[in-house]
Amino acid sequence: MYNNRRNFIKKSSLALAGTSAALLFPMDLLAKIRKTVGPNDRINVGLIGCKGMGFWNLTCMLKMSNISVIALCDVDENILKKRTADLEKAGIKKPKWYNDYRKLLENKDIDVVIIGTPDHWHCLQLTDALDAGKDVYCEKPIANSIQEADIMLNRVQSSDNIVQVGQWQRSLPHFADAINYVHSGKLGKIRLAKVWAYQGWMETIPVVPDSPVPNGVDYKMWLGPATQRPFNKNRFHFNFRWYWDYAGGLMTDWGVHLMDYALYGMKAGYPKSVMALGGKFAYPNDAAETPDSLQAVYEYDDFSILWEQATGIDGGPYGKTHGIAFIGNNGTLVLNRDGWEVIHENEHSGWSGPKVPRMESIPHQGNQNVNGTELHTKNFIEAVKSRDRSILKAPIKVGYDAAVVCHMGNVAYKTGNRIYWDAEAGKFKEKEANKFAKANYQNGWVLPKV
Repeated sequence: MYNNRRNFIKKSSLALAGTSAALLFPMDLLAKIRKTVGPNDRINVGLIGCKGMGFWNLTCMLKMSNISVIALCDVDENILKKRTADLEKAGIKKPKWYNDYRKLLENKDIDVVIIGTPDHWHCLQLTDALDAGKDVYCEKPIANSIQEADIMLNRVQSSDNIVQVGQWQRSLPHFADAINYVHSGKLGKIRLAKVWAYQGWMETIPVVPDSPVPNGVDYKMWLGPATQRPFNKNRFHFNFRWYWDYAGGLMTDWGVHLMDYALYGMKAGYPKSVMALGGKFAYPNDAAETPDSLQAVYEYDDFSILWEQATGIDGGPYGKTHGIAFIGNNGTLVLNRDGWEVIHENEHSGWSGPKVPRMESIPHQGNQNVNGTELHTKNFIEAVKSRDRSILKAPIKVGYDAAVVCHMGNVAYKTGNRIYWDAEAGKFKEKEANKFAKANYQNGWVLPKV
């Protein structure tokens, strides 16, 4: 019975990984997985931001018996209570609570910090964690602006700390297999990499009035460096993703996962130019700020990368809700979290001539039934123990490149123009575009120094 239940949970967690539903992993099962480990062999973890992916990252880490969670930090006391109760089901005693992450970082017993807060907090919390001597697992995207990303890259590379970015697809074996195939040259000249996220589960966000701050919530701390606004439940917890103050919409939420692999597959750096068109076409009057429909075209010397996003519909290219397609002269490789396949092109000899495949098609190759976040956090802990940053699957540069390219798409959308990147200067050639690349810290919070 136990083995059947374990297999069911494993398959379920694979299907749900990367969504809030992944948090359904039963904590009593975690209690059965964990073994007793001596104090000298433990790695003490503190979690900042406990509601969503932060707690999922912690849960995956806790499958390693040498991981001990000793601190939780959240601005919502209700979440602290909920997560403490979850941990107790796993036989883990109540960690110390904090609502100010800076106090957590003062705890010298903490070795590793998980950052699972909204995007607008990542830069401050990562740089402060480095200053406190902590190793860090930071949720993606690494930053809410190109300027912040620049600071974070510099600070991590100037430190001896181990930092893994939560782009867990980097740890999935089938993604690595697909990219190896792309790099083999069998697809022929690749002229376009198409990347998309069609999210049918995302429905409209109804407009609701501002309201009093819920009991137990330190809203001032939640806002941090973001613009001072009255509390509105639409901006809080999960839906922060659709407001410019805190995040960059689907472009940065899903984009960093998927654009990362387009860049990886094409061995691409930063584009020469970017242009983007879109808007709130599906839900023009709802409460979200970021576009529900968007296309962005990235120009390189001899190929392009095309990003497409849409909320409320699942009808993405190749019949898939998300993915990356590498479109070559001989064939197209289509890749997503479910697996990959190759679709061949044909030689044509006139309208009615025989069609001869230019290459062999490859049927769907599955995802090998593994949990990406579990593999990714394990890789991070292995690097922490060995002090070897070279083994990290998603070091800061991987997170940086994906975040910067995705923010470029949002900047192009905001300007409404085709914008050009000055690779030597590391900024746009247009002044207006560079304004959108900068952070806007308020409420007494100061942007970290390079």
